[in-house]
This record gives sequence, structure tokens and C-alpha cells, in this order.
Amino acid sequence: MIAGLRRRRAEEATGEQLSWAWQSASLLLDYPGEELADRLGLVARAVAELPPRLAVPLEETRARLAATPLVDLQADYVDTFDSRRRHNLFLTYFAHGDTRKRGMALLRFKQAYRESGVELGDDGELAGGELPDHLCVVLEYAATVDRERGRTLLLDHRAGLEVLRLSLAERGSRWAGAVEAVTATLPPLGGDEVEAIRRLAAEGPPAEEVGLTPYATPGFDPGPAAPVASGPTPLPMPSFPGAR
Repeated sequence: MIAGLRRRRAEEATGEQLSWAWQSASLLLDYPGEELADRLGLVARAVAELPPRLAVPLEETRARLAATPLVDLQADYVDTFDSRRRHNLFLTYFAHGDTRKRGMALLRFKQAYRESGVELGDDGELAGGELPDHLCVVLEYAATVDRERGRTLLLDHRAGLEVLRLSLAERGSRWAGAVEAVTATLPPLGGDEVEAIRRLAAEGPPAEEVGLTPYATPGFDPGPAAPVASGPTPLPMPSFPGAR
């Protein structure tokens, strides 16, 4: 028992390693464009410095992306994330579907970013072109701007994250490892959370305005405001191991 506790403690990630893991997952889950090779190089350097529970699933996704022609990756990405409800990368969709409550949930993300000094564009999207609840944006924010607030946003939408992880794993998706690594950075699930995930997996996102307790109305408090620059502010890149 003592040896097992020591092993668990040895595998605990530092704050810097959490940032590397989240940014790596964000790079892997983003649409695969011409810059993919550069992204995969950054991820490879980060993976080498992470504990196994984070490194192994990230490396699995990195290796599978590296081994697949770009045109095939792009077609598979669209088929995986743009046409399947349980593979949705927009976190508020799992709790609210296409209901009016989703708009309020999106405001919570916008408020969090704004209070951290990251402003939105006039169209409601971040400078990167995605809505604020897109998993890649949330991970990049957590990795580069505010680790604790970003982690809270992930925890508020834990049920959706777990359904995404389970669905991608069941399909054998090459992106499953990236989402597995994200969930591995979060605390173990409690009994109520397991039940909420089971119900969401069975029923899918709500079609009407009904809540998913405790995930339907996250109690997120971003804290005191920080000054923001005029105009959209792009999220920074973290300092990856070995990167200049």
C-alpha cells in the first residue's frame, strides 16, 4: 500500500506539466492543417517530460496523426467531430444541446476569458476563430493564461468531457488519447458524476430546456476583473520543453 502511494505521488504532474499536457491536447485536437508537423514536434518534446498517465495517451494520438497522410486526417477529422453529436468539441453542447440555455453557458466562458485579459471579437469568437467553449480554446486558456480558472471550466463540464472520451475510445478514434489525457489531469470521478455521465451517454444532449444537474448551470466565479487590451487578444503559446 505504501509503495502504491509512493508511485501515485511520483506520477503527480506539476503545474507546468499540466500546462504542457493541456496545450499538447489542444494542438492534437485542432483541425490538422499544413502546420501539423510543427505541432507534432512540439507535442513530442512535451510528452518526453510528462508522467506516463499523461504521456502515453498523448503519444498514442501524436504517433497516429504522424503516420497518416494529411488529406486522410482532414477527412477523418470532419467525419469525427462535425457530424457526430457525442464527438462534439463544444463543451456547452453536451449539457445544453441547441437550447437557449447554451447561450448563458457561453457567457460564462466569455466572462472568464475577459476577466483574465483575453478579449473576444465582435462576432463572439476568440481571435483564433472558435467559440469560447471549444475544447481546444479552453485547453489553451488553461495552459497559457489561468491554470485554475481553466481547470474549473473543464470540471464544470466534466460529464461532457467523459462522454467525448468514451465515445472516441469506443470508435477507436486516433484522437481518443488526447481527450483521455485531458480527463487524466482531473480528479477521480465521484458517484454522482458517474451517474450524470451514464445518463448523458444514454440520453445525449437535451433537445429541450432541461438541466443536467450538477452540470447544467456551473457555479463558476471568475473573480476580480483584469484590464483587457482593446480588440481581440490571441492566447499565447506555452514554453514547451526544448522550445526556444
